[in-house]
Amino acid sequence: MPTILVASTNPVKIQAALHGFQRMFPHETCTARGVAVPSGVSDQPMTSTETLRGAFNRAQNARHVDGNADYWVGIEGGCEDIDGDLLCFAWVVVLSRERTGKGQTATFVLPQEVAQLVRQGVELGEADDRVFGRSNSKQSNGAIGLLSGDVVDRLGYYEHAMIMALVPFKNPHLNFEKREQGV
Repeated sequence: MPTILVASTNPVKIQAALHGFQRMFPHETCTARGVAVPSGVSDQPMTSTETLRGAFNRAQNARHVDGNADYWVGIEGGCEDIDGDLLCFAWVVVLSRERTGKGQTATFVLPQEVAQLVRQGVELGEADDRVFGRSNSKQSNGAIGLLSGDVVDRLGYYEHAMIMALVPFKNPHLNFEKREQGV
């Protein structure tokens, strides 16, 4: 039974990792658990590169916590300012002993009320809670759930990126690695 160690104690991220594995490998029985580890980047990453680095660092740090798992998953949410719009997305990195997989969520524009707070240094989840009068929304439906009326919730949002990150594992006969190691 493969074990997945998710670099977060957030139940949404743990469930998204497990669901992604179950959808990509329906004949496998997996277990997933979370562990709190640092990302090594800002609390609110503000570029795609920084966000990807945070996801990779989290997966690596989870591997340092428990090297006996079969897979280590890092999920990092970030923002990037492009042409006056603050875009929101997340990166997922999956590590095994043999492979690295990376996937990204869809990207969407944050409303100016939220974007202004994030640009002032407020973490996105806190900014969402302030604007929408919520508490701890990042452990439930998140920004995408709040903005889409739960047509897309945070679990589904991350699950698709997990599936993208698992493509190299689903296709082990293909080479997805670049020559240098790392992100």
